[in-house]
Amino acid sequence: MMDVTVENFETEVIAASMNTPVLVDFWAPWCGPCKSLGPVLEKLEVAYAGRFKLVKINSDDEQQLAGAFGIRSIPTCVLMKGGRPLDGFMGALPEGKVREFLDKHL
Repeated sequence: MMDVTVENFETEVIAASMNTPVLVDFWAPWCGPCKSLGPVLEKLEVAYAGRFKLVKINSDDEQQLAGAFGIRSIPTCVLMKGGRPLDGFMGALPEGKVREFLDKHL
């Protein structure tokens, strides 16, 4: 898991997604549901062993990136593949639903 800012977004998300899908987690420190989703995503990144890369973007600190993705509610996850958004989901989904989402695209 890596924290991404506007400074490293191009390298860590756009360029990286050309080789491996990148799951972008938009979150904020004050967001309760974000705190429950974060550990689920981190666990799945390990369980899926390199099939996707997890990055986190603090939507409070990185409002430019959140705006570019049209983030209106957090947590929101966006799966990037080939340099562009492929799919996503909003809310703190249970692990089984996140697995279904990942299995559909990986």
